[in-house]
Amino acid sequence: MFNKLSILRSAVSDVTVQMDSLQLFLDQFQPSGEAETVWLKQVFSFVSQHLEPELSGHAPLPVGVCVDQLSVCVVKKIQENMCVTHLLPVSYRLVSVSELLSQQHLACVSNTSWSTNQQRAWAKEAELSLPGHLALPRVNLLLIGCLREGGAGEWRLTDASGSVRCECLSPSPLWLNRPVFLPHWNYIPHNAPGQDQDQAGGYLELIGSPVLLCPGPEQGLAPSPRGGAGLSRAVGVREAAGLLDNRTRGQRVSVFGLVGSVCPQLVVAGTAFFCFWLTDESHTVRVLVKDRSRLWWTQCVYVGQCVCVTALRVCVLRGWRGSNILCVTDQSEIHTNYTHTPVADTHTDTPMDTPPPPMMSHVDDEDCQEVEPERGVNQSGFRMKKSRVISYQGTVTKVVSEGAGLYVIDRKVGLCLAYQPTLMRKLRAGDSVELHHVHFLYRPCPDFPPSMLCTCLRSSLRVTTFSRVGGSSSSSPSPDSSCPGDGVLPRLLLERNMGVSEYLWTCHLSSQLTHSLVPTVLKQQCVCVLSWKLMECVWRRGGGGGGGGGGRRDIYSEMLDEPHTCPLSQYSTNPTVHQSISVSELSRSLQPESWSSVSLRSLLSSGGSGLTRSQINSALAWSFRTQTGDRPGRRPLLVVGVLELPSETSDHQTLQLRDGTGGVACVVTETREEEEGGQRSAFNTAWIGIGCLVCVQQFTMVTERFLQSDFPSYQHLDQDQYITHTHYRVYLQFSLDHLHILSPSVAMVTHLSQKGEESRGDVTGRKHSVEEEEETEGAATAEKKRRREASSSSSVTVTTGPVGGGSRPGVSMVIRVEQKEGVAWRNLAGPKQAGLTLCFSVRAAVIGPVVSWGRDPKNEPMTDREMETDSGDKLVLVLSGGSARWFPLLQPGGLYRLTAPNTQDPSVLIGCGVSGRKGVELHTDSTLQVQSDWRLHTVTRPLLQALSPTHLSVSDVLDCRSELVCFQAQVCDRISLNDRTSDSGAGVCAGVRLTVCDQTGRSLQVYLDLSHAPYPPGLLPGNTLLLSGFQRRVSRSGGVYCSSLPVSSIAVVSVGDLSSARPPPAPMMHLGVWAVSREQRCIVGQVRGHVVCFLFLQLQWSCSLCGSVFIQTCSSSQCRSSSSVFQSKAKIVIDDGTGEAHLWLSGALVRPLLGLADSQWEGLQRALRVRGHVRVYPRGRSLVCDSDDPLLHFLVCVCSSDVVCRQLSLTCRKQNNQRSQEMKRFSRGERDFMTRVSPPLQLTCLQLNAD
Repeated sequence: MFNKLSILRSAVSDVTVQMDSLQLFLDQFQPSGEAETVWLKQVFSFVSQHLEPELSGHAPLPVGVCVDQLSVCVVKKIQENMCVTHLLPVSYRLVSVSELLSQQHLACVSNTSWSTNQQRAWAKEAELSLPGHLALPRVNLLLIGCLREGGAGEWRLTDASGSVRCECLSPSPLWLNRPVFLPHWNYIPHNAPGQDQDQAGGYLELIGSPVLLCPGPEQGLAPSPRGGAGLSRAVGVREAAGLLDNRTRGQRVSVFGLVGSVCPQLVVAGTAFFCFWLTDESHTVRVLVKDRSRLWWTQCVYVGQCVCVTALRVCVLRGWRGSNILCVTDQSEIHTNYTHTPVADTHTDTPMDTPPPPMMSHVDDEDCQEVEPERGVNQSGFRMKKSRVISYQGTVTKVVSEGAGLYVIDRKVGLCLAYQPTLMRKLRAGDSVELHHVHFLYRPCPDFPPSMLCTCLRSSLRVTTFSRVGGSSSSSPSPDSSCPGDGVLPRLLLERNMGVSEYLWTCHLSSQLTHSLVPTVLKQQCVCVLSWKLMECVWRRGGGGGGGGGGRRDIYSEMLDEPHTCPLSQYSTNPTVHQSISVSELSRSLQPESWSSVSLRSLLSSGGSGLTRSQINSALAWSFRTQTGDRPGRRPLLVVGVLELPSETSDHQTLQLRDGTGGVACVVTETREEEEGGQRSAFNTAWIGIGCLVCVQQFTMVTERFLQSDFPSYQHLDQDQYITHTHYRVYLQFSLDHLHILSPSVAMVTHLSQKGEESRGDVTGRKHSVEEEEETEGAATAEKKRRREASSSSSVTVTTGPVGGGSRPGVSMVIRVEQKEGVAWRNLAGPKQAGLTLCFSVRAAVIGPVVSWGRDPKNEPMTDREMETDSGDKLVLVLSGGSARWFPLLQPGGLYRLTAPNTQDPSVLIGCGVSGRKGVELHTDSTLQVQSDWRLHTVTRPLLQALSPTHLSVSDVLDCRSELVCFQAQVCDRISLNDRTSDSGAGVCAGVRLTVCDQTGRSLQVYLDLSHAPYPPGLLPGNTLLLSGFQRRVSRSGGVYCSSLPVSSIAVVSVGDLSSARPPPAPMMHLGVWAVSREQRCIVGQVRGHVVCFLFLQLQWSCSLCGSVFIQTCSSSQCRSSSSVFQSKAKIVIDDGTGEAHLWLSGALVRPLLGLADSQWEGLQRALRVRGHVRVYPRGRSLVCDSDDPLLHFLVCVCSSDVVCRQLSLTCRKQNNQRSQEMKRFSRGERDFMTRVSPPLQLTCLQLNAD
């Protein structure tokens, strides 16, 4: 009972004392109203609860200072820093640290000295300096507490409720462990730009100096307790440098000097430390700070400041060739803004009159020196350069990537901080920074500004002014700076130590892939690792290594050595490095902006002005434009995506390359055949699926343009009203040999393992160098270990999501495709597929029985039970609707596993026969309708299975007698056959006539009917096609051609050079041999002969609509058109010594035959305007109309001149309507003779080259 009474009396006494102190506090200010009284009581209560316990818990209050006096001091300091000093700031309130961290979720600013107008002007100026950003909102909050040191060199503001990290511009050691009031500060919460997402709470930015609330001990000239190390005995840098050579155990020294460099804080083996340099006019000493209680110095020391450091000792730094260094002890103190004075004088902390180091606010192109490329370096695009070390000051205007340490200064200079440890406070847009000993690089990466500043371990970065703006004015943050996984890139850079050019390219690629792949294709955490792997693939295959990278970094030499060397001292540049592009951007670049921007005249041949109406519109009906990914003079393109089958609703049955932005059709080929029986990987199902992420580096972009027009003549091509319909199609062409696997699917891993390649997550290509096999046994063991580690890490990080379906039960059977029909729209009966539906069928041989599986076998090798029986059964698979998507992959000769999931009933894979009448024997195969959810997987071809049938060539087709042929040929020309009866877009291309050839130069025309089939891409000049199931036909004149049937199909085998696609040169022919040959062995040939004479010449102005003679107007009474074209035609006799031939020439070939200049030809056309036409028969004298006509005389003289009768080299086509031998009667005197006379060989000139 007595103890309880004592406690109660003590509590009452404390309350009484506190009430007395409160009353004394209120009497000091004499509040004029209730609001001021309440505000003063809140201040007193806050000091009692939050500030006084913090001070008494660490150190007793100064003598004579109590709570009421501390409260009075707080109020007076607040009043002194207000814009109105004679009133109490009742609109402001004190906030504790814990309340600030828990309640303030938006970045804000507080400044007690602002008026409303001043705050508005400040905000306007901040937003004008950085358009697109909003100024920090103002809050009326007051902060008081104690500044104390935190872990890892932090400064923290603490009170009884907690602590918050503080960032200071120029902190003084005198502020530490002192109660302060903060008149001007910014608060940045954890979710604001510039704040680490993993750090809880936020941090303060102290603008200006804090106000000290209580007086503290002053730093003076008192000697050190151990003597010899105090300020009074401080020595300069020159004397200190001499002490380094004569190390004395136990000696302590105080050194003053100018800070020349401040290295970033590092953590090695759990020990944190940093270094700075002290310099004078000629000497330099390094100071090592690794005492945990002195790491807070890193914010106090900056370049250009004069400091004095006491109680330093000389120690040996292991790992550094310089060995001796000054090291901070636990008695060391730092004095900033130090001025050295003699011992008799007193010390004052005033700044020295020292010139500041030279600073740059702009950079020039000449600031980077170029060195000669070394031997063995790729001279095609890579060049080695040396960086220049400079100092720079500017303002951060853009945060490119916080985690990757990439920023833009002054809107034109890039900044890379990746070669330094991650900053505790990330830079924000609007920060003014000062950089010293930073490397200036010129054009290290074409994706970044030409001028780049990169920091190394010697560089120092100091924020001189905190940003006044918060986030972007847009509703969402910039995706470039919000990627949470980009912090992986600096860690990979530290581990692999690649060059800065590669690192910058990887960072930009990571940003691009984030936009194009996340989240539909790839997880966010995988982008950075994927970008790094792709960088290693591209830069290694490009022949360039990382300039300045590849070796292990020596951190001590990088920080302390002079002359300075680091990974940034020398770097590589490659202006032609690949540029990443998304699928949607690629598709947009291929789409024509407008048809008016396409020059229609450029689509016609050189003699386009002489074409008639039908010829012009037929020539404009189809055209194409190609661009290669390796664009000359520009950076090659790179596309990353997933190869997929066409969607179930797609009308185009081609493979798709898809990413998160869209998809584009692809024509995929392969330049070589696989060893296992000639089966091509281009048709392997392992490439298809959501799990197989690929990169395409070399490809061709194709834009096919379809135009329906009714232009009257060549002069009307600039009038768009004659265009009735336009359409275009864009797609890519590439080979699997130029495809790199970034993340293999389960099926692709199986496919690679069957080919003898080790399946691992970092597969970067289909072909691997055999050089690894020649390594030593020890190196091979290390390589295997590295591969296992890469495989284990990649399986976690690089994944494109679950493949799905791996554990589903099902039944399957293996088939071999023998024949495939073409895909077409067919009218199918049934409730689900009524109307026109895409459909095709394949005829296949059943290899084995139906097998049940507890999981999806995918493309695993064939098992014994799948080959138990070989019944020789044939099966017709009908694929329609959704299952028609498999058309691009099913090829004759291929082995496939057909799987029906979610069932154990083998009867679903047994085809149904065709019922017939009794006594009728049916010779038909069973039919099986493939469902849309069934899967087809390519399996390895066993050695015992028959190989694919060989294909014919064009020469074989011309010489054979088969009615149905399958051949391979190269496209050398193509003409679209439009359906004029259709008004819809589907009638744009109703058919195609292809001219194909083989290596011998022999050609063949192939007609495709596309009226009921989807348009096949890849039918371009230069491409090699596989045409299956085409009908060989013979025309009335004896010419051979092919036409498509419903069973016909086309596949692109290889992609040619579209820019210079020309057929092989025609063979050289002798006229005598060619005339007697009646075979289709050669239709086009080269002839070299002499012009014997002219037989016929016709020059005529014709109506472009009806073709009648045009004299001022059309001569036809039913036409009366006002548009005309000039046409010319000639017939000559040519002799090559073995025989003669009649050669027909027309159009643009007549003028060079006559040897007329362009001006003469134009004058001849003007002279014919009045008469309309003229015909000349130079050898038929009785047929010359008017011998007095000067125009006829001129033409006759020209035709019989030596200019015309000359040696010619030409390419011509043999006409099919060659006449057979005729019986002719000859009379000589009284006798008549009958004999057989062979008619002359009839040729049409295709190309004329005068010798």
